[in-house]
Parts: sequence; C-alpha cells; structure tokens
Amino acid sequence: MQLSLDFDAEPRGLPTPGRCSRSQEMPKNIPAARRRRGAKAFQSGLLAEDNVARHYQERGYTLLQSRWRGRAGEVDLILRKDALYVFVEVKAAAEFALAAARIDRRQMDRICLAACEFCERLPTGQMTEMRMDAALVDRFGRIEIVENAFGWH
Repeated sequence: MQLSLDFDAEPRGLPTPGRCSRSQEMPKNIPAARRRRGAKAFQSGLLAEDNVARHYQERGYTLLQSRWRGRAGEVDLILRKDALYVFVEVKAAAEFALAAARIDRRQMDRICLAACEFCERLPTGQMTEMRMDAALVDRFGRIEIVENAFGWH
C-alpha cells in the first residue's frame, strides 16, 4: 500500500478559521463575577499547593516538580524522600470531606498513569518505589495528608 500526501490541501478534521464547531468555540461574554471566581480559585489552588509542598519539605521530602504535566495528565506535586517518590494531588475546599469528594476515580487513574510516565524517565523505571497521596486543605489552611490515597504502591 502506498500513501499519497497532499501538503497543500486543507487538513481534515481541523476547523477552518471562522468555522469552529460548537464545542471548540471560545465563550464570548464571560461575566466579570465568574472571571473573578475563576481567578480566585486558581490563586487559592496555587497557595494550597505551595503550603502542601512546604508541609512535605518540613518532614524531609524534596520537592522535585510542581504541576508536572505528562501525556496522561498533570500531577500537582512530585516529591522524593530517600528512594521513595510521592505523587500528590492537592484539593482545597471549605471542609476536608468536600475536598476529598472532588477526587474521582478517573482523576486517580490519570494521576497514576502520569506518575508511571514520570518514573519511566528515571533509572529505576517502573521499579521505582512510589506512593500516591491526596493532600486536603480546608478553608482555614489546615492540611490533611492521606498517604497512599489511591491504593497504589
């Protein structure tokens, strides 16, 4: 079988300018209040991640990456202590239970796949000792660490 490529043709499956499908359109008028809420949530998420990173560092962990992104997804924090690599999902909410409820199975799977992808780059590869934690932050800034939250080792 021989392939024939036409580099001058319009790419298939990609929208042409002015002809975006409904799902690809950018919102035209986002209310100011919604923009402020989004910006506030983003900033509080960054603050929570910084506080959680400091919490781990005070306990002897070394922060390797923050918001590491791989093909499978993003990991909020990647830390190391001795030979153990810890992959942390940070969730902030008014109460710990609400923060924990925001981590669903699909997200856990994506984080685990991203962690495996990260470890593939290490000399020990998939034999790397790793743990998946959830760091929950409440409205007062208190931190609760759930070690091995995803049931992985």
